[in-house]
Amino acid sequence: MVVDVEGFGRHSRTNPNKVRVRGGLYRAVERAFAAAGIPWGGCRHEDLGDGVLVLAPAHVSKALFVDLLLGALADELLAHNAVHPAPEQIRLRLALHAGEVSYDEHGVTGSSILHAQQLIDAPELKRALAQTTAVLAVIASDWVFDEVIRHSERSAAGTYRAVETPGGRAWIRPVGRRRDLGRWRRLG
Repeated sequence: MVVDVEGFGRHSRTNPNKVRVRGGLYRAVERAFAAAGIPWGGCRHEDLGDGVLVLAPAHVSKALFVDLLLGALADELLAHNAVHPAPEQIRLRLALHAGEVSYDEHGVTGSSILHAQQLIDAPELKRALAQTTAVLAVIASDWVFDEVIRHSERSAAGTYRAVETPGGRAWIRPVGRRRDLGRWRRLG
């Protein structure tokens, strides 16, 4: 999973604003992981400056990410935004992919990491977030959609739309509060 803060480097954000955004980002992600039953301490996470790369161990069910984490993260972001001024509010792009990872003394690499990074930077995802009031826009690789999302009764698979990205087909959806999930299912 990769998350990236929308507009992190915009001129209206001062360095103190950016520090509070980063603090809020990590707090929201860690709390959402706890709510979804994903062990934050058991995952590897690497800071990206304006986002985070999170690698979950193979034994962690990928369904937890699409069934529980997304709604929990949206709720945490809304809670953060409710008590912070505009320059410290957070809207996120989130990319989901799975695959093999190679480790070395500098960190991680591999085609799956590169694919996730291409997804998070996809213009289609940036547009999707810009065109909604949701605090979170998700892009899932074709593999994650086909193997995880479409098989889950809780993932709101019908609310995702297919897009062509520079890295191939992917699936996008905005995410609001968890209680909105039923409404999206009816619309999907």
